[in-house]
Amino acid sequence: MLFKSWKVKAGSASSTFHLPTFMKMTLITRLTARKYYLCRIITDMATIKLTTQDFKDKIFDYENEKEWKSKDNLPIIIDFYADWCGPCKMVAPVLEELSAEYDGKLLIYKVDTDKEIELASVFGIQSIPTFLFIPVEGDPMLQPGAFPKHVFKEIIEEQLLA
Repeated sequence: MLFKSWKVKAGSASSTFHLPTFMKMTLITRLTARKYYLCRIITDMATIKLTTQDFKDKIFDYENEKEWKSKDNLPIIIDFYADWCGPCKMVAPVLEELSAEYDGKLLIYKVDTDKEIELASVFGIQSIPTFLFIPVEGDPMLQPGAFPKHVFKEIIEEQLLA
């Protein structure tokens, strides 16, 4: 089954949403007499949470390797963020869209700088969000700041997939 129906009920009013089965949905709703307000739909993230150990195992072991070489066959974007960061929250949905759009061509990881202090310090992260763009071949690029979707797409197309 590709899609699953999620029914939301409050009192006598209800609504049904159809989403792909790989998505779980949390609805925060307010229903009144004839008006329905959907305040927020939150789905499982397509981006991947990354710990310091995951980084060493999956991407690059900076403790034992001297020369940069990604362990993956796909280009990677790593988002260094924090839950309290406003610009990070604004960029998060863009990264989710890009993750779905470039599925199988690109990996997008997220590193919580409050939890992964060692990894953030290895890259000298001083402001968030900061993005680490890792091509399959060549040196990674570190760039602070929140970007609009078209800038991410330009970097992906011209630097990571070229």
